[in-house]
Amino acid sequence: MNENNIRKQNKGGRKAKTDPSIHRHVFRLTDEENAKLLSLFEVSGMPNKAKFIISLLFGKEMKSVKIDKGTVDFYMRLTSFHSQFRSVGVNYNQIVKLLYKNFSEKKAAAFLYKLEKQTAEMAVLCQKIIQISEEFEAKYLKK
Repeated sequence: MNENNIRKQNKGGRKAKTDPSIHRHVFRLTDEENAKLLSLFEVSGMPNKAKFIISLLFGKEMKSVKIDKGTVDFYMRLTSFHSQFRSVGVNYNQIVKLLYKNFSEKKAAAFLYKLEKQTAEMAVLCQKIIQISEEFEAKYLKK
């Protein structure tokens, strides 16, 4: 029986921490200070305020990620434009094949001439898009 009394009973639940946080400190903030603390906390992305405040007090490295919705929107629109541009290229190839297959060479050449004009306009538009993208990247993304 002495051996059974020496063993600890398993009560279940979580294992106890080796170094539990038992000390509590309270401080008060003005409305302005509280707003600033909350905004810093939201930007930090930390899971809870206690860990955030401890990292501030003891100078631990704190990660802060800012998401610019304008940049995300620009990126999404540029991605969708790129997919549309690829589909235009596929359609272009299919049209050229169908022209030579279904029309005489003279008529196919006339249609291809019109298609070349539209392609030249699209190339100019693409150059403008590339220029605008580079300007946007230089102004807003490389800070």
